[in-house]
Amino acid sequence: MANCDHNCEGCSANCGERSVPEKFYANGNIKKVIGIVSGKGGVGKSLVTGLLASEMSKKKFRTAILDADITGPSIPKMFGLHEQVLSDGHFVQPATSKSGTKIISMNLCLQNEGEPVVWRGPVLAGVVRQFYEEVDWGDVDFMFVDMPPGTGDVPLTVFQSLPLTGIIIVTTPQELVSMIVSKALRMAELMNIPVLGLVENMSYFECPDCKAKHYIFGQSHLEDTAREFNIKATAQLGVFPELAKLCDAGEIEKFSAEKYLAGILNSL
Repeated sequence: MANCDHNCEGCSANCGERSVPEKFYANGNIKKVIGIVSGKGGVGKSLVTGLLASEMSKKKFRTAILDADITGPSIPKMFGLHEQVLSDGHFVQPATSKSGTKIISMNLCLQNEGEPVVWRGPVLAGVVRQFYEEVDWGDVDFMFVDMPPGTGDVPLTVFQSLPLTGIIIVTTPQELVSMIVSKALRMAELMNIPVLGLVENMSYFECPDCKAKHYIFGQSHLEDTAREFNIKATAQLGVFPELAKLCDAGEIEKFSAEKYLAGILNSL
């Protein structure tokens, strides 16, 4: 149907494709599940996921990352994880970062981490279920779910089947940001998922000599966008060469992002 919101639980129509989405049940005690989303690719969603998990871990919370961006290897790379995860015969044991964050990602399940994942949407969505239900998560205070961009099969599966506490939307300063945020926000509204905050990545570059901020992608639209969509918690991340180097070296946890992400961290 043209106006279908894909939420079959609250729909009375008999459209022939009607199905009640299954709820996924984790093997472990997970208190909060936070989705990190964007309306388009290339905005730094995985980076924000990694920084949020790292900062909450530094605050002594038990953290985890479920990498639902199945075809992307960013999460293992930035945490310096390369060893293949193994099963104990019952459940898969997640990888653990240097600071103790539990992580599951498709790249950690491949014999060769350079091997491409060429699967269709429904198969990718099935992997998300396996990651949530068949991994030995144990006790987790905050699980961050790094989602692929857009509103396809995998984001829909996460929104419908995981017990999301809320989502964080990641964007950039370009003018089309309002439309991109609108799509992500509208999907969250359809699924009755709270929007916890908005992060503007690549917001500026700070000159290492004079300390002046240069808005290389245009002036920030963060406050205007937050006001337009009534999003209370916001944060700006600049273009930090040091952070890029740490991610390339697999040491994202060494970067201190609390002063940039304080508003978002306080909203979790």
